[in-house]
Amino acid sequence: MNPLVVVTGGTKGIGRATVLRFLSGGYDVITCSRSNQNLAELQAFVQENYSGVTLYTCSADLSQRTETERFIEYVLGFQRAVDILVNNTGIFIPGQLHKEPEGILERSIETNVYSAYHITRGLLPTMISRRQGHIFMICSTASIMAYPNGGSYSISKFALYGMTKVFREELKPHGVKVTAILPGATYTDSWAGTDLPETRFMKAEDIAENIWSAAHLSASAVIEDLIIRPQLGDII
Repeated sequence: MNPLVVVTGGTKGIGRATVLRFLSGGYDVITCSRSNQNLAELQAFVQENYSGVTLYTCSADLSQRTETERFIEYVLGFQRAVDILVNNTGIFIPGQLHKEPEGILERSIETNVYSAYHITRGLLPTMISRRQGHIFMICSTASIMAYPNGGSYSISKFALYGMTKVFREELKPHGVKVTAILPGATYTDSWAGTDLPETRFMKAEDIAENIWSAAHLSASAVIEDLIIRPQLGDII
């Protein structure tokens, strides 16, 4: 049986690139998205281009607790060990704290932090019992520095990075690895409409390749934090 990876938010950007990287490496993948259409398009692409591996999909809005719990139950329903969890679901709403609309902070925290918290807790018991597993949190360079237009997004990513550190310390004795991935500007839908050339950004595949590499170190080694930026530096 193939090893299994769970990637949240797997139909676009870093999530999609990660799904495809692990499928190409011989993993079965479980992913989710709010859009049934995006899931169907991804499934069709995978069936046409990959063999010997399986993609399982579930429509779920992980900003909603009930939807998050439903996705957890979907994963557990396979009764298979999850080898790797990539908490990728996220939302980016640019703005400034003193003038962004009401509700942006709550929406950012619910999507970027609470979803990762609950899914990690939901899938951890079997990792702990097996003393094996690797959890990736897709943080951001906005997790470690403030940007002028980062607003509540940056608050949520600081919180996600802090949570990653707590999980890492708690899970060390249980043999479960935890890695924070902190990408800078990556060419995804978050930058839709930008006037900057695509070459100014990193590729989503760059991030996916680093997740793959970090997941395949020896059992005695872990990459704790991985900061990846465009060659020309941050885009502010």
